[in-house]
Amino acid sequence: MPQIDELKSIVLLSQLTHEMLEKIQPYIELFIFKKDDTIFSEGSEAKNFYMLKSGKVILEKRISSKITVSLGTIKPGYSFGWSSILSKQPFTSESICTETSEIYSIKGDRVIELLNTDHSMGFIITQSLTRVLKDRLDRMEEQFLRAIRENPDIKALM
Repeated sequence: MPQIDELKSIVLLSQLTHEMLEKIQPYIELFIFKKDDTIFSEGSEAKNFYMLKSGKVILEKRISSKITVSLGTIKPGYSFGWSSILSKQPFTSESICTETSEIYSIKGDRVIELLNTDHSMGFIITQSLTRVLKDRLDRMEEQFLRAIRENPDIKALM
């Protein structure tokens, strides 16, 4: 079980009170993954939510049998596996460790249960989640626009 001060280093949990962290602490497990280990695959059931303690994780999406696109890198303190708490749909990407990584995991159902029973915790986590997802959407939009601007056919039109 992680220590409370370790949980404070996770962006999503950093604004929670000590009492809130004590509520969630018993449900969080620590796993160690080696370089090139897959944490979850695209299409797999989204049961767990993950928070990176140390190491690095890349999110990828296969768009054809020959092309895989990097969706982003998860750095220590950040979370991934949002499908487990947002949609209950299968994971839409693959997560792979690019170096040995320590990863906290909690069942998505447990997170939802905690947020439903402690509305203050739910509000704080929802605010944090919204900021993180907005940052990711902004980065994806910039990547998309850069790809469009650099496309030779579109450059010819400009």
